[in-house]
Order: sequence, then structure tokens, then C-alpha cells
Amino acid sequence: MMPVHAVIIAGGRGERLGGVRKADLRLGGRRLVDRVADELGPLASPLMLSVGPHDDGRGERTGSIRVTDLMAPVGGPLAGLAAAVASLKTRGIEDGVLISVAVDTPFLPGDFCTVMVEAMGDGDAAFAAWGDDFYPPNAAWRLAALAALPEEVMQGRAPKSLKALLERLRARRADWTGRSARNPFANVNTPADLVALGHMARR
Repeated sequence: MMPVHAVIIAGGRGERLGGVRKADLRLGGRRLVDRVADELGPLASPLMLSVGPHDDGRGERTGSIRVTDLMAPVGGPLAGLAAAVASLKTRGIEDGVLISVAVDTPFLPGDFCTVMVEAMGDGDAAFAAWGDDFYPPNAAWRLAALAALPEEVMQGRAPKSLKALLERLRARRADWTGRSARNPFANVNTPADLVALGHMARR
């Protein structure tokens, strides 16, 4: 069994939500970061929490490792993934699987890690989908396939987005429509999303 590591991508500024830190938003009385982390289950190493380079350190998750985005031309979720790979390398970890998940996915399935590793199979990556919708931050990655990513990001040679990286790795699509009665990757981008998902959380 390959060791499985995980990073919650939490570096977004939440601009459409008024500039709030998404990780600290609450649904049903629980922070988004706690909702997501609690569904990831046991992992081979402490959970990583990817944050932006200007994050002030608030809203930490007890027991997690705070990973700051690399100071590089590339930003967004790709920078967070690269920072997680770099953090694992500093701890001598270069084999196994890295699970990434967006912090604004409050209804993440409890079997997400298991299903995504199975979907990846002998390939280099797999990403979550719900019918026609797909979610590049919610993915499984073979660490060996990401070995050069931190250096590529720092030198401006990396793919421009997670979607482009997934295409380069010929990632497999893991469609969850047959596993869940509702979209488990519905995310929080606007105040309307926050209200709608808040109603779902209370139900």
C-alpha cells in the first residue's frame, strides 16, 4: 500500500466573498477547513494546509503543517500543490500519493482518498468530477510524477494551471455521479453559495 499524504489548498483570498479567509468560514457551526480535514481520514504524514505567501497565520488546524506558497510567478492552487511537494521533499518524502483538496468543498465524501487512489490506478493522476463539472484541485497525484514541479514553478516553466498539469499527466477522470445523490464537490465562491450550502449543512 502506497503512503498517502494530503494537502488542503487554502490560499485563496475569497475576493468574491469580500476578501475573507475561506478556511475560517463556518457552515453549520464548523469551519470549512475542519469539515474538509475531518473527512480525509488517517494519513501517512501530518496533514498539510497550503496558504498564500501573505497569510497571517490565523485559523490554523491543530496537528497540521502550514505550507506557504512558493514565491514564484505562478500563483493559485498550482502554487499550493508545488509548495506541498517541496515540503514533502524537505522531509525526505518523494514516493507515494499526494491527495489535494480545495478548502471550500464542505461536503467532501469520507471515502474521497480511497476512491481517488483507486481511480488513479497505475497512472500519474486522477481528478474528481460530477457529470460535466470537474474539479482540478480535488485530485490524486503520484509524487514521482511531481518531482520537478517546485523547480518548474520557481523558474516559470510549469503548466499555467492545475487543469494544464492534469492534461500533461493524462489524468484519469473520477466521476462521482454514481456514488453520491448530490454533488459532493459543491464549493463556496460567492455569498449566494455560502447561503445555499449553509442550508444544506443544517439539513
